[in-house]
Amino acid sequence: MNRTEKTQLADDLRARFTKAQVAFFADFKGLTATQADDLRRALRTQKTEVKVLKNNIARLVTKDGALGESAKQLLDETVGPTLVAFANNDAAASAKIIHKFAKENEALKLKDGLMGAKRLVVADIEALANLPSREVLLAKLLGTMNAPITNFVGVLAAVPRALVTVLSAIGEKKANPEA
Repeated sequence: MNRTEKTQLADDLRARFTKAQVAFFADFKGLTATQADDLRRALRTQKTEVKVLKNNIARLVTKDGALGESAKQLLDETVGPTLVAFANNDAAASAKIIHKFAKENEALKLKDGLMGAKRLVVADIEALANLPSREVLLAKLLGTMNAPITNFVGVLAAVPRALVTVLSAIGEKKANPEA
């Protein structure tokens, strides 16, 4: 591979890092071709691209420092065959898939990740994987936003309800004075 091809690959890789919400790094030594295809297929449902990182080209990506110091440090420390999953859509859903796959297949070991310029350690990726789905989070947010309005309506309805209850008790007492 000549120098221009390497720079072209580095530019392509830099664009992927910039475009992705999160990039997950994993060691895939010992993973069979079928298992790798299954992982790619599962991640593809979340618009997550999977690439094998060439260490020399990875170092070219961070050479100019545009991705930040954390990315430079992470890519400099990357040794051996490394699989990188670029989550372009839902980072939490992609983290769930790759975390579950790593639990089921011992050959895949999560290393680290990048979320923008921030470096994620394995514990951060696991925390991201344990987040509820996007729909559940949106439902909780909507419930939280509706709570003050619902409570206010309940308070406003309590006054007439109390009046009706008092009038009903007075009516019952007048209808049955012995009780």
